[in-house]
Formats: sequence, C-alpha cells, structure tokens
Amino acid sequence: MLTLNEAKSFLRIDFDDDDSDINSLVLAADLFVVGASSQNVDKESELYKLACKLLVSHWYLNREVVGKADKLAFSLNEILFQLKYTTVAP
Repeated sequence: MLTLNEAKSFLRIDFDDDDSDINSLVLAADLFVVGASSQNVDKESELYKLACKLLVSHWYLNREVVGKADKLAFSLNEILFQLKYTTVAP
C-alpha cells in the first residue's frame, strides 16, 4: 500500500503540517482504487501505487469547496482499467 512518505515525496512536500490530511487522502485513495478496480488488486504493484499517487495529488491540490468537476486524467482511468482486469490470485 502507498505510504505517507511515498505520497509526500510524490507531492514534493518536506514539511509535516499536512501529514494528517495527506494520510487521510492515502487511505481514501486506497479505498477508491480497490473499489474501482479489483478486490484482489496487488497493493505492492507500481501501477496501484501510481493510481493512488495520482488521486492523492489531485485531491490535495484541489481542496477548494467549490471547484472544477473535471474527470481525472485519462491516464488514471486507464490504470484503473488495467488493475480491474489484471487480478492477482488470492
């Protein structure tokens, strides 16, 4: 699973003020990716971690109450599609 430090590194954050918020985003991203892809998704795969990083980054950088309702980038949709149909044996 994506760690707080991996998420902060991806976001290029070197302070601890937002750790609680970022950790919540990491947990939410995990739930989202698992729900959108496959219950058997390999949480150690780089594809899974990239999907989580993209979500965390998007959510962290777009925290305004009223904002854009745009879909996430095409790349995230394609990653979720790959994870959904590339399952790991339990």
